[in-house]
Amino acid sequence: MQLTDTQPQGELALGGIEALAEPKRAERWMRPVEIAAAALLVVMIVTVLANVFFRYVLTKPLIWGDEVASISFIWMAMLGAALAVDRHEHMRLTVVLPLLPPRLARVAEVAGQVLVCLLLLRLLPVAVEYAYEESYVTSPALGLPMSWRASALPAGIGLMSVLAVLSLLRTREWRIIAATLAVTAAAVALLWFAKPALLSMGNWNLPIWLGLLVAVLLCIGVPIAFCFALGTLAYLTFASHAPIFVMMGRIDEGMSSLILLSVPVFVLLGCILDATGMGRAIVNFLASLLGHVKAGMSYVLLGSMFLVSGISGSKVSDMATVAPALFPEMRRRGHSAPEMTALLATGAAMADTVPPSIVLIVLGSVAGVSIAGLFTSGFVIAMVLLVVLAVLARWKARAEDMSGVSRSALPLIGKTALIAAPALVLPFMIRSLVGGGVATATEVSTIAVVYAFVIGVVLYGGIPVRRLGTMLVETAAMSGAILLILGAASAMAWALTQSGFARDLMAVVTGLPGGWLVFMLASILIFLILGCVLEGLPAIVLLAPIMFPIARGLGIHDIHYAMVIVTAMNIGLMAPPIGIGFYIACKIANVPADQVMRRIWPYLAALLVGLLAIAAVPAFSTALL
Repeated sequence: MQLTDTQPQGELALGGIEALAEPKRAERWMRPVEIAAAALLVVMIVTVLANVFFRYVLTKPLIWGDEVASISFIWMAMLGAALAVDRHEHMRLTVVLPLLPPRLARVAEVAGQVLVCLLLLRLLPVAVEYAYEESYVTSPALGLPMSWRASALPAGIGLMSVLAVLSLLRTREWRIIAATLAVTAAAVALLWFAKPALLSMGNWNLPIWLGLLVAVLLCIGVPIAFCFALGTLAYLTFASHAPIFVMMGRIDEGMSSLILLSVPVFVLLGCILDATGMGRAIVNFLASLLGHVKAGMSYVLLGSMFLVSGISGSKVSDMATVAPALFPEMRRRGHSAPEMTALLATGAAMADTVPPSIVLIVLGSVAGVSIAGLFTSGFVIAMVLLVVLAVLARWKARAEDMSGVSRSALPLIGKTALIAAPALVLPFMIRSLVGGGVATATEVSTIAVVYAFVIGVVLYGGIPVRRLGTMLVETAAMSGAILLILGAASAMAWALTQSGFARDLMAVVTGLPGGWLVFMLASILIFLILGCVLEGLPAIVLLAPIMFPIARGLGIHDIHYAMVIVTAMNIGLMAPPIGIGFYIACKIANVPADQVMRRIWPYLAALLVGLLAIAAVPAFSTALL
């Protein structure tokens, strides 16, 4: 069975319900920034590849390679974050605003824009001071002042400030802007005078500034990165003695870990996968192999999500690759559009532990967990979830119309297998190289990009030159949006840790009856909720440094705990009515969310059964380590 190839509708952005909106360039003068960000991404990839060649082939590692890659990376990330502001691609919660009366929603949205402008303008002089202070430190290999890399922070924040102010002025909502500025000024003055009283409240400030304030900002549509930064800024200003300067250092540290270099490279890999049709080749092969059996197309969808996830590292890219290729045939067999979309969404949740998962890379970075171990375990965990979803899909397909469906001829299976073989190699190559300790995730990601690009050009029709430039810019913008969330979440996590919250939480948890099992159930509940509200990456950065030491103290293996919380977050991400991933799946499938909402609960229940099995049986996570 050969499926027709259908391109997804529009390009993928990183923005809640508006995930398929066409990227918009608000400012023509940002074109040089796009070129610079794309060039820095290329420099970073070439430097890592050169380092791999010199280290493994010539056995003479480039001493300066990591420094060049690091400088290129932070500049690409900050310029990319500015591009994401320009293209309206910063991730935000877009569920609450449509529920408000139109005028109130407009007031809330413009007020949120005003607060983002004030945040950026407040952080800009701090970023300049931070870059100046870094000039007194010299890099060990190149001997350059560290201000060369730290200057990316004021440059990026300055660009974002200009873009945010211009966007605000274009609203022409002068009354709302003036009222928001007046209310904010009055609130700041009042809180400043009340600072002694707030300081005396101790950790009761945490639920106010890092809980309630952040939640309100999320509800009015402020992008997640800026919600975290605003909450942290308010907490440090009114409820602590810590200088704002420290916040800038935490943002820098959260964005610039060398492990995170693989994030933009895997994002680029997903773009190459989509542009070359490698993902559709895998889908066609599985369809020819399994399409003739009852529930066969559901199996193909789940199997495609599993394998394609092993290439792209992005669940959004996975869904956009698989859905257009499979849905027409599934619809012909009697599958309803809401049912297919529910399976697509939960299949994406299932597949997010398949390497090269960006969530696993970030988790390894912030929690100090072996990425090789996470990649090895992730395959097994995804298989467990794949089985429970496949069992449910088979039960639901008991009345499927199989009339006119025949087994594919052996030559056709062989042809599709031959076409898909180069693409099928990629996920297993990534897993084996990282899992076997042959190379780091960053090195493997660059090798995978070169492999996919060459194979795509030679065997899958190539990539137009114009499309290649667009892909690089899209990668920089999406990576900047992701990394800014990580930086802001790192600053917020630092504030939580310094407040003594982690110590108090550990004391409470270790005193609970039931030991590790109760802690595991509590963790599942926490990350299910955070997955709904925040998406995976910020939740990981916020809580991983706090929760993992507690888990270790209770004797829970790092890899086991990682698999449980990542799976819980992914389920929350696809859980209506809040989960951002749920709405992205609905948008990709072009199906109303309210129709899918009624069909997704059995699939989420199946995933929860799989999650409880993973939590109760550590061997699922650790057997292959």
